[in-house]
Amino acid sequence: MKIAFRRLFMLPSCVVALALSGSRVFAKAQTLGIFEGHQDVGTVLHAGSAEYYPTNHSYTIAGSGENMWFGEDDFHFVWTKISGDISITADIAFLGTAGNNHRKAVLMIRQSLDGNSKAVDIARHGDGLTSFQYRDETGGNTHEVESNVSAPHTVRLEKRGDYFYAFISGKDGKLQPAGASTKLGFTGPFYIGIGVSAHDKDVVERATFSNVKLSKLMQTVESPTLISTLETVTIASTDRHVEYVTPGHLEAPNWSRDGYFLYNRDGKIFRLNLHESEPILIATAPQNSCNNDHGLSPDGKLIAISDQSEGKQSHIYIVPIDGGTPRRITSDGPSYWHGWSPDGKTLAFTSQRGGEFDIYSIPVEGGAETRLTTAPGLDDGAEYSPDGAYLYFNSERTGSMQIWRMRADGSNQEQVISDSTNDWSPHISPDGKWMVFLAYEKTVNGHPPNKDVALYLMSIADKKVHLLAKLFGGQGTINVPSWSPDSSKLAFVSYELLPRSASIRIESRSQTSKTH
Repeated sequence: MKIAFRRLFMLPSCVVALALSGSRVFAKAQTLGIFEGHQDVGTVLHAGSAEYYPTNHSYTIAGSGENMWFGEDDFHFVWTKISGDISITADIAFLGTAGNNHRKAVLMIRQSLDGNSKAVDIARHGDGLTSFQYRDETGGNTHEVESNVSAPHTVRLEKRGDYFYAFISGKDGKLQPAGASTKLGFTGPFYIGIGVSAHDKDVVERATFSNVKLSKLMQTVESPTLISTLETVTIASTDRHVEYVTPGHLEAPNWSRDGYFLYNRDGKIFRLNLHESEPILIATAPQNSCNNDHGLSPDGKLIAISDQSEGKQSHIYIVPIDGGTPRRITSDGPSYWHGWSPDGKTLAFTSQRGGEFDIYSIPVEGGAETRLTTAPGLDDGAEYSPDGAYLYFNSERTGSMQIWRMRADGSNQEQVISDSTNDWSPHISPDGKWMVFLAYEKTVNGHPPNKDVALYLMSIADKKVHLLAKLFGGQGTINVPSWSPDSSKLAFVSYELLPRSASIRIESRSQTSKTH
């Protein structure tokens, strides 16, 4: 014991390291700058350490640990205990290039110092991948939203009420929203700080955190800025990836068989190619009041749009994929497109006739429409199964919004599942094996924007349902078919309401990064 203390005293006054192998030692507050203590969290075979340099408010952290994932975090953590709304900001760099590509240097907020604690962090990986990670229940699995920017110099994590937001630096070094957020409630005070995990239980990795800042966040009365994020989620892992971030309101991504996205914004239709920085406007004039009900033909050559330029009522039009003069399909309104038959000959849509919203079909070439539902209440969102045999839709005929299906001619209408949430927008995967749908809490009426919602995945074969993602969204999130062509991923839009800050620049961003 005397030898261990002697080693501590020989360090510079601005440096404190853990020299007691296998033990958890808390440092004195004055030796760690803005933090109170440091320790190994979880199962760690090699003790970590923390060094503080007051001249530039920097820290060097050494950490071991197998990982920060699944139900436990194994890492070295430098922390302070606090309450309220707060942000933590730092520049992060690893020391050395030979470590595991998945080693992590993190900014973190966690409920406790237990390895399985509820926690939120923004993690810079050894290979540059930067992701927003969270465990929303004690011992639960960790979830991830991958950034589309690799190895940003500066990162920030913010807590505002029960919502957590990630920020990253752009090419000019200024912070901007990463497009990743979650809702997670803590009880009482929590721990905030910085940490390192080696992603290898047998080694120790080091990272520097410079310009580290903790800032209390004050409530503001200013109008929030809406941030839209086009995301994709892999259904096998539920890992999410940011594809595009922009201020303002974009909605309803279609995923083409050629790999690009279509979405609507400000009454117009845009095309976003993967790995390109800016979307391309698709000409639909004079129909420039398009809403979020649009989709691609099975051969990818045409787009069905719903537009309310004429008479302030939505009508359905067909336009070439590269743009052109739209051809009107429906004579009466309001009419909202939702499905295209696999043979390319028929459209399914929702329309209000005689005060009731029901589902109709109509030939792509135009002509007489056929009413398919007659139940009181809203029937909406009809989409064909890949074999064309069924139309899946949402209906409130039972008193709450639930998912139904019927034969393509309207016969044999049956409820698919029954649950306690209000369910909207069923979309069937191209291979016919899965259905995704959007769920609101049972107290939410209609399908409004800016709500806490969830995406659920149902197996068509056995009707088993599991959670795919929780997010802030609703109207605009998945109004239209948005499966990847290979049925492995889904595209959707999440939203953030952020106060405008002089220190944060908010702009459109779409870049590529390594993912794993």
